[in-house]
Amino acid sequence: MMNKQPTIQVRDVMKRSLNKVNGVDTVQDALDKMVDLESRILIVDKRNEDDEYGVVLLADIAKQVIAKDRSPQRVNIYEIMSKPVISVREDMDIRYCSRLFSRFGLNIAPVSDKSGELVGTVSYKDIVLNGILKASK
Repeated sequence: MMNKQPTIQVRDVMKRSLNKVNGVDTVQDALDKMVDLESRILIVDKRNEDDEYGVVLLADIAKQVIAKDRSPQRVNIYEIMSKPVISVREDMDIRYCSRLFSRFGLNIAPVSDKSGELVGTVSYKDIVLNGILKASK
């Protein structure tokens, strides 16, 4: 008889903190927030109910501000963010989350609950380290 692997869901390994910024904030404001919160990802809040969430990563700042010699004090988040954002459901199996990350070239993504509200973030680091630790217990 084969041993069935326990299902580990994204909610079991995700970070429950969600750090948001406004699209009109400057990149410098976002960097200050990232440093204070020790975060690699910031969620760009919706402007209204019909809008979608966006995301800004450290890589976006490196590629679109530093590499192009732009001033972080003069560039707004909306100019460099990715939108709409790909999110994963909190009840998704981490194996499927890993496949989704691979397919779309993601390293980190926001996590949504059943209602579609963002409730945290998950990264490869969370999946691998926390997932393996939970599976081995």
